[in-house]
Amino acid sequence: MGTLFLVRHGQASFGAADYDQLSPLGAEQCRRLGAYWKARGQRFDAVLRGSLKRHAQSYAGIAEGLGGLPEPLIWPGLNEYDSEAVVKAIHPGPIAHPKTPEEVRNHFRLLRTGLLAWMRAQSAPAGMPSFAEFSAGVAGALDHVRAHHAGGQVLIVSSGGPISTAVSQVLATPLESAIELNLRIRNSAVTEFVFTARKHSLLTFNTLPHLDGADASLLSYA
Repeated sequence: MGTLFLVRHGQASFGAADYDQLSPLGAEQCRRLGAYWKARGQRFDAVLRGSLKRHAQSYAGIAEGLGGLPEPLIWPGLNEYDSEAVVKAIHPGPIAHPKTPEEVRNHFRLLRTGLLAWMRAQSAPAGMPSFAEFSAGVAGALDHVRAHHAGGQVLIVSSGGPISTAVSQVLATPLESAIELNLRIRNSAVTEFVFTARKHSLLTFNTLPHLDGADASLLSYA
């Protein structure tokens, strides 16, 4: 039986012009995760990651803390959905980057509504695949792990959307549950599956063992 570790990227640049960039905190979160694994002798036989900058930077931070990782297989099906496009598909017109707590809460209310519309094929966000295509990209990564790394230790570095979709697929949850899983995943959090050639099974979800006992300022969601 193998183990698949799915890691959400470190804190990105929420509210900035370019979200797809780790903050200094995000880089530190990933280095700490790598160092945590190094201290426990964790090694990986294979790595898959999305092609976004924050995925590459998170991979690099984990590798730095761990003292090295296998060369990753770049898997575009592990890329995140475009949250701005999701919101605009149900809320046309300009939307300012959220800055105040109320603006942030409103952003996530709109995002929940937009995600459900996309998942139900009731909206078509510009420049994005359908949810069926998005979901198939995630399923393809899981299939690849089972087919090529039986009995291995495998790392996936991705985002909240693909990771929550993977958990939803394994547990066969309703769409609404997948959205709530998505919005609860913390930066650099670890989700674990055990797997055989036939299936994946959930072992842990959204854990931060590398930040246990750390200052609360090291915890983030966006």
